[in-house]
Amino acid sequence: MTRFIYLDNNATTPVDPEVLKEMVPFFSVYYGNPSSPYRLGQEAKQYVKKSRIALARFLGCEEEEIVFTSCGTESNNAAILSALRTTGKKRVITTATEHSAIYELCVDLEKRGFEVLRIGVNASGLLKLEEIEKLLTADTAIVSVMWANNETGVVFPVEQIAAMCQEKGVLFHTDAVQAIGKIPIDLSKVPVDFLSLTGHKFYAPKGIGALFIRKGKQFEPFMRGGSQEMHRRAGTENVPAIIGMGKAIELLSQNMEEDNKRILQLRNLLESRILEEIPFTRVNGDKEHRIVNTTNIFFEGVDSETLLFDLDQKGIYASGGSACTTGSLKPSRVLTAMGLNPIEAKSSVRFSLGRYNTEEEIHRAVDEIKNSVEKIRKKLPRSS
Repeated sequence: MTRFIYLDNNATTPVDPEVLKEMVPFFSVYYGNPSSPYRLGQEAKQYVKKSRIALARFLGCEEEEIVFTSCGTESNNAAILSALRTTGKKRVITTATEHSAIYELCVDLEKRGFEVLRIGVNASGLLKLEEIEKLLTADTAIVSVMWANNETGVVFPVEQIAAMCQEKGVLFHTDAVQAIGKIPIDLSKVPVDFLSLTGHKFYAPKGIGALFIRKGKQFEPFMRGGSQEMHRRAGTENVPAIIGMGKAIELLSQNMEEDNKRILQLRNLLESRILEEIPFTRVNGDKEHRIVNTTNIFFEGVDSETLLFDLDQKGIYASGGSACTTGSLKPSRVLTAMGLNPIEAKSSVRFSLGRYNTEEEIHRAVDEIKNSVEKIRKKLPRSS
């Protein structure tokens, strides 16, 4: 039996052993600075280039269109802030269910005089496309829509939105942090201008991300300093992490279809057992248009914080939503935007699976979830 059961892969994934093995020499053998002109530095530079090529091939773009960053949050901020600077326009269109890396940036922009329009979703968490068409005008600096929601797994029609923006001559950015490795992406066929990703969602280390910048699009960096990343992101490259992300992308290229098929079966097993065996439960979000590893489940009469604490004591790890909002007393913005009331939102748990989960783990987890829910519900005050 494993030490614990990890069902929070949307928060982060463990580093794949092959990825770790690939990284180790770059801490002690190939430790040169890629900006240094001598052999040790140039060796490191060539390995960075290899990772850039691997990522570009996976995304269907050119290697010069990839800029390494520290994380998805940095990539998101860089894309939107650049669009505002290069276009001189003051309007941003986004959605009501974006990750805090977009949401909080937009809140700050509003305080500084920019206009932010947030598109709503329906009860299934699906985007209201007609609202985008209505609001999309030439005075918009950028449209930013996530590819897959981190809390519900619901997938947005990025291909359609990107085409709409292209037609209007408006820049389009997508936060694809949760989509990488779960949805086939080919940027040679989708007119996305900027795309953000981060390595620790697909078995690479934390602290490394990337931003795709379409060739020919103006870009103004907000980090100033050296000439790294073709003058688009100053700062010494995190070489070991870049090498790790490159290896992780290679593994995705080889195993993505097989992994996703198996993970989908496990997700469906988890979900069906909970819905069938635990009364007064339901899935939050559309069941069809979502990534394969995620289910967000409402447990009537059960505070998610209490349930998650009880599961934690049993070595089962899940979450109430985004890891970036953990500790907040407020209900999930994503779930309330879908029409859940605050109590329903705070009675919902996200389970997100990964390549290391097993069928045995899922059965054990559901058994413990059932026990915890029954115990919590027994403590509820009875109505007179």
